[in-house]
Amino acid sequence: MPRVVVDAPGGDVTCEEGDVVRARRHTSMMTEKIITVSELTLSVSSGDDSKPAVPAKQLPQYFAALSATLGALAFGGVLGWSTSGGDSGEKLAEQYNITMSTSDFSWIGSVTNLGSAAICIPMGLMMDAFGRKRSMLILVVPYTIGWSLVIWAKSVAMFCVGRFLLGFSGGGFCVAVAVYTAEIGEKTIRGRLGAFHELMLTSGILISYILGTLIPIYYLSMTFAAVPLIFFVVFSFMPESPTYYLMKNREEEARDSLLRVRGPKYDVERELITRKLVLAEELQYKGSFLAAMRSKVARNGLIIAYGLMFFQQMSGVNAIVFYTGSIFGQNGAISTDASTIIVGALQVVSTFTSLLIVDRLGRKILLLASISAMAVGMLALGTYYYLEENGVDVSSVNWIPLVSVCLFILMSSLGFGPIPFMMVGELFSPQIKGIAGSSACSFNWLMAFLVTRTFNDLVEAFGNYATFWMYSVICACGVLFVIFIVPETKGKSLEQIQRELGAKITVPIDVKP
Repeated sequence: MPRVVVDAPGGDVTCEEGDVVRARRHTSMMTEKIITVSELTLSVSSGDDSKPAVPAKQLPQYFAALSATLGALAFGGVLGWSTSGGDSGEKLAEQYNITMSTSDFSWIGSVTNLGSAAICIPMGLMMDAFGRKRSMLILVVPYTIGWSLVIWAKSVAMFCVGRFLLGFSGGGFCVAVAVYTAEIGEKTIRGRLGAFHELMLTSGILISYILGTLIPIYYLSMTFAAVPLIFFVVFSFMPESPTYYLMKNREEEARDSLLRVRGPKYDVERELITRKLVLAEELQYKGSFLAAMRSKVARNGLIIAYGLMFFQQMSGVNAIVFYTGSIFGQNGAISTDASTIIVGALQVVSTFTSLLIVDRLGRKILLLASISAMAVGMLALGTYYYLEENGVDVSSVNWIPLVSVCLFILMSSLGFGPIPFMMVGELFSPQIKGIAGSSACSFNWLMAFLVTRTFNDLVEAFGNYATFWMYSVICACGVLFVIFIVPETKGKSLEQIQRELGAKITVPIDVKP
């Protein structure tokens, strides 16, 4: 059978002619033809409009994604842990017999965000150098050291160092899991696999909230310290990303990896060929982050990714979660402990709902519904406090804070909670996904730190109502951003998304007898 040789910047890729294109033949000679990757992908994926004889199994893909997101479950415990310390750290100080100011406790809670921001870009480099799987397994080391420092802390400094390391590991998982699940999943369920990260994260927060009301913080720390070890054992048996193997020219291992997540009877050759062709052309973008910025498609992806991260955090979601106990406490209808559990449960339920519908309704419509409802929630909450602070009797509408916060949390977890991290794994080509995606995640955590550290200062300087109105205005700007900037990626291959972001890829095909 004739061979098809793809001449690309990264080197030739050779495969069987029938698996790629039907080359045009003249009666006396064969000609060289220039075709686009879109034509190649169409030919590889559909052939004569026929489906694969044996469809891919989805259960191995789900299991691999869930195994990877056990790291997110561990990080959820880290994020929910500080709530058990009390509003100003009094419980933590009492149980550990350490002198601690409100400012000290604020640093213990917020320094995690700095740790997460610090790892994101190095994590991208690690994934390209060592692989997605091995990089995630390495994160267990700082996880273990961080929890050890927290468990046996003797000072505020030990807490801060331990929490920084925990954020370091958790932030690394936010980067790696998005990339890993996008590269192992079929396009029909890729959104659902990506939503597993946020589901496990919110589940970890909820478990931490519940256990925090039942057991001392010391035992809560020991409980979550075991989760990374469980992840290490389970994920060790999962396959590496096939895309990573192809990046390293290890085609046989890529084939084995695809067979493990698609099923042993699935014909992986077509998918392998498509990935090889795109990777070969995208080698020209491999290099530094600044070099990637010169590509139109990379710049478009960065604008979308950074914008999604900005609106996710500057909507005030972390401030709302932090302030939930006080809001419900002022309402007088429910205790602080119960309110945090309610918020945690709402996050889990809403994220699970997003997981079920994201591949049916699409990313864009969920983002739009989410940010619109968040704007309304913040507007209502700010209006309530404005009336209250100006002497208006609000006793007949004291349910507004409860409903506003519940609406905000529900809709945030439905769209702007899970989808931005999910889309990071979809927006960038494999060759620049590590550095570009990780820089967006680093930006996210810096914004989270900014919001967490400035919330109380904003309330003190401008009042509750002005602060919540500011978040509402930011959410309203997010509505416009989603409408005019964010593309729909539902049901599209990673290569098709690249083309819609501006990639104009041509691959010379030389058909040889």
